[in-house]
Amino acid sequence: MTDLMEISDQGIEVLIEREGCELNAYQDSVGVWTIGVGHTAAAGDPEPVPGMTITEEEAFELLDRDLDQYEECVNECIDIPMTQFQFDAFVSICFNIGPGGFSGSTFVKKFNAGDIEGAGDAILMWNKPPEIIPRRQGEFVQFWGGYVPRIETLGS
Repeated sequence: MTDLMEISDQGIEVLIEREGCELNAYQDSVGVWTIGVGHTAAAGDPEPVPGMTITEEEAFELLDRDLDQYEECVNECIDIPMTQFQFDAFVSICFNIGPGGFSGSTFVKKFNAGDIEGAGDAILMWNKPPEIIPRRQGEFVQFWGGYVPRIETLGS
């Protein structure tokens, strides 16, 4: 296992851009109730429910708490040294797909096997629902050393 890492300030900023900050509970594109900066019941209490509202301060307190578990997951799952860009990208992905999806993913297996290029490519395999593709492309760029929330145009 590598030394314990934490998401960078820049990584947090980009994650907030990806997730947005909603102070009123809403259903995401697949119907999951969400509030704050991407907080769902899967991340723990409180469980977002229709009509729920929080303050901006509460949203960022939730984000801080939620990030702890995703940072811990990435630190536990990755066995070899990684760059800050790679760690930040992995935390963003883990935040989105959850620790279960992250820990069993092809990109983690490839990364730990030393196939860094294959790991980067495998990030793009997490492409459902289709609305997630621009985010995944942004995480791919982040993995390789850039910070963009999402790729706005898919190109050809």
